[in-house]
Amino acid sequence: MPVSSLLRPVLAAFLLAASVACAPGGEPAAAALAPDAPLPATVPKGTKLIVGDPSTKVALELSGELGTLPFDIEWANISGGPQTSEAFRAGALDVGAVAEIPAVYATWTGLPVKIVASKFRKDPLDHPTYELGIAPGVTVRTLADLRGKKIAYSPGQAQGALVLKVLKRAGLTKNDVTLVELPSTGDVYPNALASKQVDVAPIGGVNIRRYVAKFGRDGATTVRHGLRDDPSHLYVRTETLKDPAKAAAIRAYVAAWARASRWVYEHPEEWIDGYYVKDQGLSAADGRYLAELAGEPDIPADWSQAIARHQEVIDILAEETGNPVLKAEDLYDPRFQPVGADAIKDGA
Repeated sequence: MPVSSLLRPVLAAFLLAASVACAPGGEPAAAALAPDAPLPATVPKGTKLIVGDPSTKVALELSGELGTLPFDIEWANISGGPQTSEAFRAGALDVGAVAEIPAVYATWTGLPVKIVASKFRKDPLDHPTYELGIAPGVTVRTLADLRGKKIAYSPGQAQGALVLKVLKRAGLTKNDVTLVELPSTGDVYPNALASKQVDVAPIGGVNIRRYVAKFGRDGATTVRHGLRDDPSHLYVRTETLKDPAKAAAIRAYVAAWARASRWVYEHPEEWIDGYYVKDQGLSAADGRYLAELAGEPDIPADWSQAIARHQEVIDILAEETGNPVLKAEDLYDPRFQPVGADAIKDGA
């Protein structure tokens, strides 16, 4: 018998063994989930997600839903695009909670990701995430007054994109101002304003209230920019969604995240006390201010308008940074589009 004939059955056996590689528990590993395959509805026992979404953790604890999730969960104290992308690259995170910019920069830097949930604010212009902090002694009453100013800028984060959008709305370019790269963490921006390191900086959350309270006597002010700045997303590595068990668990987490978002809005006093006061160490007055500023969440069942707005932001970023234009729709996994809205509608 020819040697090739003798080797053929051995080779076939080897290929068969490779195709049924075993999972850690000794069971055959599931085949990779295709990007257009329906999301599995059942989460296999023993599935675990590592999630960087600190506020939702507290919301699920307060609402009592945390103990009912159909998967094991490990919480990572991670927030913001740079930290989340770093954890993704290290394989140390499955789900991250960010705004609209990190998924764009992740893709530009060779990290394939997908947005699996989107949340916005009803009446977003009346409930902005950020306001423009103005340094003491600096006069800015309209966006046109930004010309010639030193503006804090954090590339790769929502605040940085907001600065570019504001300049475009004002008919200005980067050449008409001085962008000062600073990380938008903690109270870096308020302190940079107070020390005159910058003239203008987008500040958010409790920093809006505290900045004026602390430095208003010196002439510090804030100006509303008049643009939508409300996107809030969950995103994951594209690679993670190839795991059917993880994909099913992420689907379940998106539903729980949506219910938690609604619970927060409908239980403001419990949220203020449980999150802002006890978890974040803020005063009840600060918590009440933030709850009112956030307003009512909007979790749409149709992402088309959100994707169109996201495309506008990508176009601005690409023009200003020299990166290639991405198709916004490619950043989203449409299989997850109805999950959050259905969870609120059905209470499922």
